[in-house]
Amino acid sequence: MTRQLPGACLRALLVAVMVLAPSLLLPGTTDISEITILAALAAAALVLSEYAAVAPNLLEFRGAPPYNRIRFAILLVTLTLIAIALSGGTNGSVLQRLVLAVGILLGGATDFVLSPIWLILRLMPAEATPVQVQTVRAAAGLAYLAGLVGLTVFAIVIRILGWPARGDALNIWINLPTIDPNGRGDVVVRLRRAGAVNISLGLLAPYLMPPLALVIARAFGLSMLRSDLMLVWVMSLWAFLPVSLFLRGLALRRLALTIALRRRHLEADADPGFLPA
Repeated sequence: MTRQLPGACLRALLVAVMVLAPSLLLPGTTDISEITILAALAAAALVLSEYAAVAPNLLEFRGAPPYNRIRFAILLVTLTLIAIALSGGTNGSVLQRLVLAVGILLGGATDFVLSPIWLILRLMPAEATPVQVQTVRAAAGLAYLAGLVGLTVFAIVIRILGWPARGDALNIWINLPTIDPNGRGDVVVRLRRAGAVNISLGLLAPYLMPPLALVIARAFGLSMLRSDLMLVWVMSLWAFLPVSLFLRGLALRRLALTIALRRRHLEADADPGFLPA
């Protein structure tokens, strides 16, 4: 635990900075709210406890980088890009106008019938101005850009680096603390099933989350259009949660394949009469 503490502290600090980043980038939010500070502290405390412990309780694939690093990078880049796009107003910097233009271009390209961006725009209130609609479209485009890049990077890591196979054996039950090691059935079948469920949820979440968020917002009288900070977080989580589910599904399926291949090799080594094809 002592050896893990410095790295855990660094990760906790980075997570806290990520939570505070939108408030620091957006104009008019120099006085960070108490809720944001509490959220940053809570996220940092969770990461510190998970990485400092001998075995994590919630965090998966702690010992199989760069899975969690890619997830962190996706959310950080999404929050940063959307915050920069919304930070300039009418007299933004060159960087702000460039990021906003890229977001508008990507959002317009993916705003077709029955797409997730098309759905979220149709659920916006009738009193939303054209500028607000354009802003939401740009934020959605930037969020999807970060998510697709992250998925591509993870796919490259799986294909080229052979994740999660490394020099040391991967402890499945430490890296998957949320899966019961004494559960019924073969672990390979269970991992494949869980991976398929996560991938399916990742595909459905962009369509299920906006109506659910609309019901919750109406119940509590909230609106993401009331402040740029809320818009940044709503759009970032709307894109990040499906991507995170998709990443988890890919990781579980890949782990199931790795275990199955390792079993075949062990069975081949144990059988002296086995002749490979």
